[in-house]
Amino acid sequence: MRRREFIAATTALLVSPRRSLAQGTRRRVGFLAMDVVEPTVQKAWLDGLRNHGWIDGRNLIIEYRYAPSQDRLPAFAAELVTLSPDLLIAPNPQAAVALKSATASIPIVVVGAPFPVGLGLVQSLSHPGGNITGLSAYVPGFTGKTIEILREMVPTASKVAILVNPGNPIHRLIVAEELPQTAPKLGVVLPVVEATTVEELDIAFASAAAQHADAINVFGDALTVNNAARVTALAAKHRLPAIYLFRLFATNGGLISYGPDLADLFIRAGGYVDKILKGEKPSDLPVELPTKFELVINRKTANALGLTVPLTLLAQADEVIE
Repeated sequence: MRRREFIAATTALLVSPRRSLAQGTRRRVGFLAMDVVEPTVQKAWLDGLRNHGWIDGRNLIIEYRYAPSQDRLPAFAAELVTLSPDLLIAPNPQAAVALKSATASIPIVVVGAPFPVGLGLVQSLSHPGGNITGLSAYVPGFTGKTIEILREMVPTASKVAILVNPGNPIHRLIVAEELPQTAPKLGVVLPVVEATTVEELDIAFASAAAQHADAINVFGDALTVNNAARVTALAAKHRLPAIYLFRLFATNGGLISYGPDLADLFIRAGGYVDKILKGEKPSDLPVELPTKFELVINRKTANALGLTVPLTLLAQADEVIE
């Protein structure tokens, strides 16, 4: 064998994935979700890791598990725990709750789970106290802000239906704690319509229309996200101006989306992963709140509903779909 060939072969052996894994140079991360992460968010997640020198397939192994329904989350959480990962990631509240029940020792980073204190995930935002920390997707008064934006688009709206999934603990918290304060403060009626299955989405929108709602606020949830096209079609069918949490809805024909910039949250999550893999404890890392929000307006849908988008909203919009 020639000298150059020998050096190349030796180098390949030294850096081969099999040898690196055997030497324990890779760290393992478990990722549990209820729906497949959008490509832009997935890229942000990997970019956030890369910013701190962690690259999937090189010095990191990421085990993804996507549960088809909420009742399957505990089994998938248990499966990830048996892999003995160095860290677990939960991008939604249901996954966070399932992982918390599955382990009290493996560090867990939540990304975008609102109300981590109310859910019992952490003791406080500043001092999490256990094996969980991360980034919340909710700031106080957010529900009121979304209704204000919707009413700016529909100034005559005095009754705004709220579509929730009663199986989502976050939705239950908002309905119990925030809506009773928000309605009188804004001078609106906020009837709640519920859906836990795809079929019930049709019933929920029909109920909102039957109650003569002027508009509807669709809360973010795996059910609505996985059926975004159906949800926006139902809003169009019942001619209900709607506001949604994620950009996905606006690109699928929804009128407005307003919510935390998920890509930013996942990029920031890379910092938590880096700190924990280098030895810091979740209990010592405060939970952070979103700092960037994204407003997307679908002007084509506004025109179809006979609405004129106010210049004030256009000036605030991060994107306008024509």
